Amino acid sequence: MPIEISIVSPVYRAENIVDKLVSEIIKSVSQITQNFEIILVEDGSVDNSWQKIEENCKKDTRIKGIRLSRNFGQHYAITAGIDHAKGEWVVVMDCDLQDRPEEIINLYHKAKEGFDVVLAQRHQRKDNFFKKIFSYLFYKILSYLTGVKHDESVANFGIYHQKVIQAVCSMRENIRIFPIMVRWVGFKQTKLKVTHAAREEGTTSYNFKRLMNLALDIILAYSDKPIRLTIKVGFFISILSFIFAFIFLIQYFLGIIKVSGYASLIISIWFFSGLIIMTLGVVGLYIGKTFEGVKNRPIYLIDKHLNK
Repeated sequence: MPIEISIVSPVYRAENIVDKLVSEIIKSVSQITQNFEIILVEDGSVDNSWQKIEENCKKDTRIKGIRLSRNFGQHYAITAGIDHAKGEWVVVMDCDLQDRPEEIINLYHKAKEGFDVVLAQRHQRKDNFFKKIFSYLFYKILSYLTGVKHDESVANFGIYHQKVIQAVCSMRENIRIFPIMVRWVGFKQTKLKVTHAAREEGTTSYNFKRLMNLALDIILAYSDKPIRLTIKVGFFISILSFIFAFIFLIQYFLGIIKVSGYASLIISIWFFSGLIIMTLGVVGLYIGKTFEGVKNRPIYLIDKHLNK
């Protein structure tokens, strides 16, 4: 029998959650079909998450375990999972149970109305106040710099038709941001409000530094706006310099300026030097990401694969 639904979940520091995650997914998806698979991708976790995945794989062959050779990152683990997903429909969800498995049923029925992608729109997020504010500001700035509106209520959780997954998998660029790649491939997409649960245990691995690195990757991979902004800043400064030069020239001929100012000279040198270095830095970042891409290294490496 062909597989109807594949559930892909990247696993990191979740040894105490894996058993409950699997049982709740089975309980929910069994209401739709018995022809499903659960693909758990262990992303170089430092705890006993892989041992828990092995135990569940031995109990049920519908559970597939993939262990990456090291920690590649959440979106690379998702890529490993969807590369091996065989279902007509593929659900991607986090392992912390904030994405509630029972919502898979609602996402599936919505997709059956004629949609290729149904994104889970988190309703009343169960995050603390500071995380909500930071997330809001993060996506606002990101939307401005990338030129694409990002909805902070939408993450990885959703259901995707196999043709959408195949389109995403065909994109083998080095920088992997799953929700943005889904948005780029298009197809018929919609959103469905879902209940967002509190985190089962622990804290998110996305700290301020990792979020900034993620934002930088997104900007460099999907936008040339930083370079455009440096051009605009340079053009604006050039106009100001012509205006001030004209004013100073008139003052010189009128005899207002007697002695050239040392302070203004030093300030100008420091300002324009900083501007040049900043511009070179932005260009250098793009060149660096291009250099990483042309190496053509594998996006991820698999150490072990259970129940293929």
